[in-house]
Amino acid sequence: MAYPVTRNDDEWHRELTPEQYLVLRQAATERPWTGELLDETRVGLYDCAGCGAELFHSGTKFDSGCGWPSFYESVRPDAVELLDDTSMGISRTEVRCATCGSHLGHVFPDGYGTPTGNRYCMNSTALTFTEVAEPMTEETIDPTHKNTHSG
Repeated sequence: MAYPVTRNDDEWHRELTPEQYLVLRQAATERPWTGELLDETRVGLYDCAGCGAELFHSGTKFDSGCGWPSFYESVRPDAVELLDDTSMGISRTEVRCATCGSHLGHVFPDGYGTPTGNRYCMNSTALTFTEVAEPMTEETIDPTHKNTHSG
């Protein structure tokens, strides 16, 4: 897939921390229970750490007990790209940023008790957080919002 935001490998290395590069560009996984956004409870937006695209809002975050920030849906269906992933010898669904193609984590159909039944299990290092003053609803989410923070 061609992504709206593209960078060459040298540019990604310059713009991301070493840990962000491993997760976002090489599909690594941060250690569970270590991410700075795991316990984030403020109202706001979670954006791609690679390109600033809006991905999740705080109203869809829940404590799944898995050790990574979990959400039951993305901010818009086209905000993320879902891909089959058999890299660990099992079938999973990888979640990538639809704007830059960066690896974010995986989605699992075990979000019991959530409106969608899904658990988007995301790496904290793949996300940035922006606090907002008003509660997030579909009516208040700006589809053109771009966080200028790139790492």
